[in-house]
Amino acid sequence: MSLRHRPWEQAADFAIGLRPIPAAAWLEGGEADPASRKDALFETARELVWAETEGSRPGQQEALALVEAALGPSAPLSGLPPLYAAARRVPDDLCLMERRAGDWRLTALSLSAGTFFTAREVIGRSVGELHGPVTGFSERFLARVSRIFEGLRPDLVLERRNWTLTNSAELHAPDPAPIRARIAAIAPQDAGRALTVRVERQTLRRLPATNGALFSIRVWLAPLAELAHEPDALAGFARAWRAATPEFRAYKRLDLYDALVEGFLANPGRVDDD
Repeated sequence: MSLRHRPWEQAADFAIGLRPIPAAAWLEGGEADPASRKDALFETARELVWAETEGSRPGQQEALALVEAALGPSAPLSGLPPLYAAARRVPDDLCLMERRAGDWRLTALSLSAGTFFTAREVIGRSVGELHGPVTGFSERFLARVSRIFEGLRPDLVLERRNWTLTNSAELHAPDPAPIRARIAAIAPQDAGRALTVRVERQTLRRLPATNGALFSIRVWLAPLAELAHEPDALAGFARAWRAATPEFRAYKRLDLYDALVEGFLANPGRVDDD
């Protein structure tokens, strides 16, 4: 499979799910030239994929230094914000979180693979505001997430993974409306090819000099049909799909795809027969 991770095997609900990983495993790579993909969006749709707040440049510069320490130095490019200079070297989206006015807030981000949101919509928001659409986040998770940010050590790298399903194979998917409008046109026999499993691998680490935190998001995509070639992966996905909590299903809008997914799961080999 082209998916490196199977987070549906870990939880059928929204979960923090952070675990420590070695610093050497921080960046996964897997894309030959992320700069070409990101530069095109930076030039043509900058307000969707890039945003920064005043005073965030020191933290951005530290994030760039962290990426260069991991990948080696690169030729400086004049005029680019430091966080974007870092982001164009990796497949991941990069988000700078800093403590402002008593809250951890998003002060700069390069978002070239955002799922149904844009940089201009989220810049400046607090952790609680960013996760507002997650049912019960404030009551169930906000205090814990705040403690995680406060307690991050410079030598600690944390990782979590999540998943969803859409009918778009594009990494850059800022607007759900045109994507969801196409669902009705998907023929049941085409579900395996038309639906895409979208997996996010996220990391969090401290920026010790500026005391901010760098959040990375690496998106992996694969057609749902790929699961048909690995029975264990297919069975795990089926269990997670059917066991997903109402809150998780509502947040991810899985209900939009129920008929198509169940049809695929009933006859996953149909893709190969067509």
